[in-house]
This record gives sequence, C-alpha cells and structure tokens, in this order.
Amino acid sequence: MDLAEGHLKALDKLNEPKCLTVNLGTGEGYSVLDVIKAFEHVSNQHIRYEVAPRRPGDIATCYADPAHAKQVLDWSAKKTLREMCADMWNWQSKNPNGYAD
Repeated sequence: MDLAEGHLKALDKLNEPKCLTVNLGTGEGYSVLDVIKAFEHVSNQHIRYEVAPRRPGDIATCYADPAHAKQVLDWSAKKTLREMCADMWNWQSKNPNGYAD
C-alpha cells in the first residue's frame, strides 16, 4: 500500500515537464531471512529456504534512501515489514493468478 501511494504521488508529479527519479523505500535494510520470517508470520506457513554463501559480486547491503521522496513527493513509508508482507499476502491470497485479463 505504501508503494501504491508513492507511485500515485509520482504520477501527480508527471504533469510537470521534467525528469524525476525517486527511491521509494523505508531507509532501512532487511535481510532475505527477515523477509522470509515476516512472510511466515503473516501467512502462518513455513517457507523452505537454504542458507548458502554469498555469490561472487553480491553486495553486502542495499536499500533506498527515502529523503528525496519525502522532499519532492511528501511521501514516506508508514508500514512495518510485517504489515507490508501482510498486504502482499492478502492481495496474493485473493488473486492467486494475478489480475484477470
């Protein structure tokens, strides 16, 4: 829901004749394991995973700095990781095959 709101605010800015690049994020990094555990919690299902060494070229951390989104769009993420996963799980549960054509 946070991302949808951010995209709508960005679309409003498209009426202005200029290029706009904005990161929509929380400013906080989450590990793959953090996301797996959050999905397990909200879905009440076990997710099988395997811990493996980092692949060559993988970076240690990567996350968006949302400061520009706040300044330009007056947007910031409001939801926690669990709430974000719950939104996704809720949508996917109701739309297992995606949008109908």
